[in-house]
Amino acid sequence: MSLKKALTLSDVFSICTGAMISSGLFVLPGLAYSKSGPAMILAYLLAAILILPSLLAKAELSTAMPKSGGTYFFIDRSLGPVLGTFGGFANWFSLSLKSAFALVGIGAFAILLKPDISPATIKLIAAGACVLFTCLNILSVKSAGRIQVFLVMILLAILVLYIGRGFISTHPDHYTPFMPHGIWSVVSTAGLVFVSFGGLTKIASVAEEVKNPSRNIPLGMLLSFIVVTLIYILAVGVTVGLVRPEELGGSMIPLTLGARLLSGSIGGHLLAVAAITAFITTGNAGILAASRSPMAMSRDQLLPGIFETVHKRLGTPVLSILITSGFMVSVILFLSIENLVKTASALMILLFMMDNAALIVMRSSRIQNYRPAFKVPFYPVLPVFAIVSYGFLLIEMGTVPMIISGVFFIFGTICYFSFSRFRVRRTSAIMHIVERITARELKSRSLENELRDIVIERDEIITDRFDQLVQKCEILDLPGSQPADQVFARISGLLAAKLHVDKDTLLLSFLEREKQSGTVIRPGLAIPHVILAGERLFDIVLVRCKEGLLFTGVPEPVHTMFVLVGSMDERNYHLRALMAIASIVQEPGFEKKWMQCRNTSELRDVVLLSNRKREGQQPHMD
Repeated sequence: MSLKKALTLSDVFSICTGAMISSGLFVLPGLAYSKSGPAMILAYLLAAILILPSLLAKAELSTAMPKSGGTYFFIDRSLGPVLGTFGGFANWFSLSLKSAFALVGIGAFAILLKPDISPATIKLIAAGACVLFTCLNILSVKSAGRIQVFLVMILLAILVLYIGRGFISTHPDHYTPFMPHGIWSVVSTAGLVFVSFGGLTKIASVAEEVKNPSRNIPLGMLLSFIVVTLIYILAVGVTVGLVRPEELGGSMIPLTLGARLLSGSIGGHLLAVAAITAFITTGNAGILAASRSPMAMSRDQLLPGIFETVHKRLGTPVLSILITSGFMVSVILFLSIENLVKTASALMILLFMMDNAALIVMRSSRIQNYRPAFKVPFYPVLPVFAIVSYGFLLIEMGTVPMIISGVFFIFGTICYFSFSRFRVRRTSAIMHIVERITARELKSRSLENELRDIVIERDEIITDRFDQLVQKCEILDLPGSQPADQVFARISGLLAAKLHVDKDTLLLSFLEREKQSGTVIRPGLAIPHVILAGERLFDIVLVRCKEGLLFTGVPEPVHTMFVLVGSMDERNYHLRALMAIASIVQEPGFEKKWMQCRNTSELRDVVLLSNRKREGQQPHMD
């Protein structure tokens, strides 16, 4: 059963924003200041620049493959099921753990509101918040999204108020010396705060549930990136100007200190409320995103089938949500999360590297049905830059996270070979690169077919009569250069058997049509169409000849031919089919795609996935 498409642009923006604004803004600035002083403002800007390639890569991959699982799905379909299994487990663990950490972070600020609160009570509050948002996610992804929008709007309003009020009260002397520990301290601090932006790409995990993903995912992510980057830079900049250096360095509540200086205890309590709201939104977004990884892996037979069950009425993956929530509650109550968050961050950086590698593989595979609605600019410079940069960040995190990441890879590999190896029959994009290098055609078209179905679902393409004809029609991919008359004879033989008409009569109709008025409508393209005797007869033949068909009296060879035949009672539809073909061949890049197809299946898909308006198809409103 498919998931409900219930998330709008505002939901996408709020999930991305809520997943980012948490400890990175309310806790880390104090630690960042102790490492680089006021120059931590530049460190946040540098971290934002470093996350940008991954944002763009996820936006492209999500619009090409808007499916549950996000990073897992991209890695599996590009790099293969072994790395896909590792990616699925790593993505689930990283998202779940970081979200559990965010909910526990409520405690640091709950103490400000109620100083005598006990550590056990803090954990129970965090676990209760996890249970609450689990229920919301089970009942409706739309409800979870609406709650997220409401909380994020409150959070942004408080932060804008803090920035606006604090800006006029800053002390210029607090910004000097601006870079007391040198330029490299800024670079290392950027590595510290980089994970603050990691939540931006969580939306990819729920891309299947987004309305009009081609527009709403990249636009929502970019809007969130711009807003959150400005909030981070302005908020930490104002805090530096408000709080004395000796108090700010190492503080675990830096923005609250600034708010207290502005408005006393009321300001401190207001920022504490904002921080708690931020941690809650991060936890909610984490449950929403993390729970889709086991579901997606189950769909692909990498986990038992029970994990992919979607509730018929609610339209949510209940078991995957419950397991994810159960893991988070266990971590909150029984484990020291702080010791594991660094590993989760290392896994997140490693997954970012794999996302960018997936982008390169998908582009390099030249699969016709890989059709992202958004494309990464400056390709391949940006993804290569990202992989190299993240490699340095990963090394900086030390050996322990690297070892644990290696353990995850070994665990994923064992799971694949012990459970999934003989159940998985799909191909990956990297195999298409191998195919091109070795000049050996793959027997399986599983990935092309899956990508075609994804595009149809993404664009909400309603299959009309023309599509149905194309799905069943004959396709000729002719070698060499051939006279048009010979090709018409071959087409007449194919259609005569299919439509139960006389072959010679049909051939004569084609030849007479060419004598009366040529059907080559522009260089390289011909659309022969004839009327047959009989009733309720209509069919199409697609023809490609790379070296060209030779038409009498036409100087340039024809590479593309759409052949239409139909009886007189189908004349009205005959005209609609001609309009459909005109729309297809006028699309930007049609001729290039047509000539690059490797087989007749790809030729068929070029026509089926055209952007022409179908009969009965409605425009997107969200």
